[in-house]
Amino acid sequence: MLYSLKRLVAFIMILLSVSSAIAQQNPLKSPAAFLGYELGQQFTPQSRVLDYVNYLAQQAPNRLKVQEYGHTYEGRPLVLAYVASDENLPRLEQIRENSLRMAGVESGQVQGNQPAIAWLSYNVHGNEAVSSEAVMQVLYDLVNPANEQSKQWLQNTVVLIDPMVNPDGHERYVQWYKQAANQGGNAAPYAWEHWEPWPGGRPNHYYFDLNRDWAWQTQIESKQRIAVYNNWLPQVHADFHEMGPEASYYFSPAARPFHESITPWQRQFQNTIGDYNRQYFDKNNWLYFTREQYDLFYPSYGDTWPTYNGAIGMTYEQGGSGRAGLAYQKEDGDTLTLAQRIAHHVAASKATIQATSEKADQLKQEFRKYYDNNLHNPAGNYKTFVLKADGANTAKLQQLTSYLDGQQIKYGYAGKSSSAKGFNYATGKNENFKIGQNDLVISMYQPKSTLVKVLFEPQAKLEDSLTYDITTWAIPYAYGLQAYALKNRLEPGAAKPITLATSALSMAKPYAYLVPWNSVDDLRFLADVMQHGIKVRMAEKAFEINNQQYAPGTLIITRNGNEQIGDELDTMVRELATKYNVSLAATETGFATSGSDFGSGNVHSLKMPKVAVMTGEGVSAYGFGEVWHYFEQQIGYPVTAVNTSYFSRVPLQDFDVLILPDGSYSRVLDEKTLENVKDWIRAGGKLIAMEGAASFLAGKKDFDLKLKEIEDKEKSKENQDPYADLKAYGSRERAELAGMVQGSIFRVDLDKTHPLAFGYDGDYYALIRSTDVFEFMEDGWNVGVLKKDNYITGFVGAGARQKLQDALLLGTQEMGRGQVVYMADNPLFRAFWQGGKLLFGNAVFLVGQ
Repeated sequence: MLYSLKRLVAFIMILLSVSSAIAQQNPLKSPAAFLGYELGQQFTPQSRVLDYVNYLAQQAPNRLKVQEYGHTYEGRPLVLAYVASDENLPRLEQIRENSLRMAGVESGQVQGNQPAIAWLSYNVHGNEAVSSEAVMQVLYDLVNPANEQSKQWLQNTVVLIDPMVNPDGHERYVQWYKQAANQGGNAAPYAWEHWEPWPGGRPNHYYFDLNRDWAWQTQIESKQRIAVYNNWLPQVHADFHEMGPEASYYFSPAARPFHESITPWQRQFQNTIGDYNRQYFDKNNWLYFTREQYDLFYPSYGDTWPTYNGAIGMTYEQGGSGRAGLAYQKEDGDTLTLAQRIAHHVAASKATIQATSEKADQLKQEFRKYYDNNLHNPAGNYKTFVLKADGANTAKLQQLTSYLDGQQIKYGYAGKSSSAKGFNYATGKNENFKIGQNDLVISMYQPKSTLVKVLFEPQAKLEDSLTYDITTWAIPYAYGLQAYALKNRLEPGAAKPITLATSALSMAKPYAYLVPWNSVDDLRFLADVMQHGIKVRMAEKAFEINNQQYAPGTLIITRNGNEQIGDELDTMVRELATKYNVSLAATETGFATSGSDFGSGNVHSLKMPKVAVMTGEGVSAYGFGEVWHYFEQQIGYPVTAVNTSYFSRVPLQDFDVLILPDGSYSRVLDEKTLENVKDWIRAGGKLIAMEGAASFLAGKKDFDLKLKEIEDKEKSKENQDPYADLKAYGSRERAELAGMVQGSIFRVDLDKTHPLAFGYDGDYYALIRSTDVFEFMEDGWNVGVLKKDNYITGFVGAGARQKLQDALLLGTQEMGRGQVVYMADNPLFRAFWQGGKLLFGNAVFLVGQ
């Protein structure tokens, strides 16, 4: 019996020894072992990247957790990987809650030992695909039990990793590259694989740049990601990118300008992070640069938006991008490989995690201080923002509050009437004004006060005009709201607006339904009503009925003409009005006590337009995407995209409206094709030409449009400086600024009697990004013009300001039975400029009707 027991023990020991040997022979698989190729030998599809992330989570469940937080427009999963020590991974929820308590977002005390939180985002630009190769190595190194360095870092840090922010763009690039590339890659710069076709993999499904959408949250990826981000509020955020293949590597500190709301500590830690990165790069003799090109000003980047939410935000840029492929021969003769690019991003990732871990106590201390100041001593001249709820502002305020909810910005309502003094956004002056009980009130005394300041301040202070993006974005202008900025503290008196009791429509079957026209909600209502087969009329002039005044553009739905719908008409109209929260009135007569009766020629039947939009080579992918997204995601109306490659064969008679987004049209609209387009317009078609498309038409036969040029005033010989034209080479970038406008706000004077301006009260705030404006038209309608002193805020060079006055921005021209609409300004820019969306709807649905 004893002998048998000894044999059994010996056998068990042998089994344990064999198991140990097998475990040693089969450790956690590296990316190469899992994928079957070394990182850098090819690009990895999203599905395989996620397979590896999930494999690591299965093999290291005590170190890594994976969360699916959403899906892209094309249905691809968005995931987040949480990496923590064995002790911290089970208490992730407590750590998350602690971070929100430190920020004052949630009440209560911090529980247990709190690590610092670092969030790393990879591949926000799809064709900057090195990021999602590097992230696999980063994750492996973090969870590998044999990596003592990572174990040490994770004692003080929880790392959140988004391995692929933009899967749709990534797959567009990777799948194309696999088809175009030579076996193993061809480094020759003119090889096909280095010339990515239109539209490129950089943007998402709707061709939006997700790295410009952090603050605006117009895209589904941004909305879902930021909802999770706001539930964590990390202390560090790093965003991984690529730039042109001739560049080296960029890391912090950032370039000027820094927004004034960035604290001294945040500026200082930019240098600290840079020190950690330099150690890795200097050790390997890698080239890099700092303090150039990539500034911290525009609020919607992956470095600035987190910074304005209390984090240390950074951009990392590796030379390469979609141009570099697997290998790229540079001008200096060196060959840049994908493996090299991966190594650089891995090093920067490690440097960031190491810095977060070793400076964890300082990061947490300054994070808490940041939010404590927000709550009790907010920065800036203004302490309260009041947005008026008068008239047409009601619907716009509802859009704004939805946006504020997404940003987790607190707000309320005045609750009672009072008097105040503040900066009037419309006049640019400090004025006395009346606060109404339903006016929206946003106090700066809240956790997100820095973000409020950045988004709402009338004029962002620009320490250096040489910046990377637009220079102003104030929310009241963007939403077209009457607003005031107050220097004194005013807290909301009510959580919800006071609603007046309104009686339901008493008439079961009225003569007509009336919908005032003043918001995008009214446009959505019209788009849906038309798709239900309901015929709609529009009042061209103001009228009065039932002691109520109605402005031009009012929608009128009469029973006459909708007989085919029968008794369902009333149910459908009322349900759709409720769905879109529009103001619906009813009348039992078509007689107007003033203005035109409903049977007048001034009340027009609106035809449901069949809309086409140009896409393809030569068209701005962003410009097309903004139009595409507008129809499909914002107003829910069908649109047909027609490609430039076959446009000459498109039967235009099948469409009522053709939209030309910004772009270069010299190839697609050759002389013959343009004549066909003009024939279609004369037969009743409507052409909407935006930005570069309008400039292309300027000066061409039959188009009453001319580009505006700056007048060159001759100087007398005796006063002329013979050296005035001499320029310093080193100042060439700044010299160019004199002729530039960098996303600045101008007030546009509107002819509100024209259908293009219906729903607006005589002006509109435009975000001007180009000096390509036009002379006033002689035969067309100059609907939106820039007069002298219409500048509001943002950087404008001296030469550009001269050009941007006494100029046409928005106009229409009759051509036969059709119309041409010119838009030098794009009111759909990045989908966040809410004030222009109704104007574009007017161009599509009302002009020419």
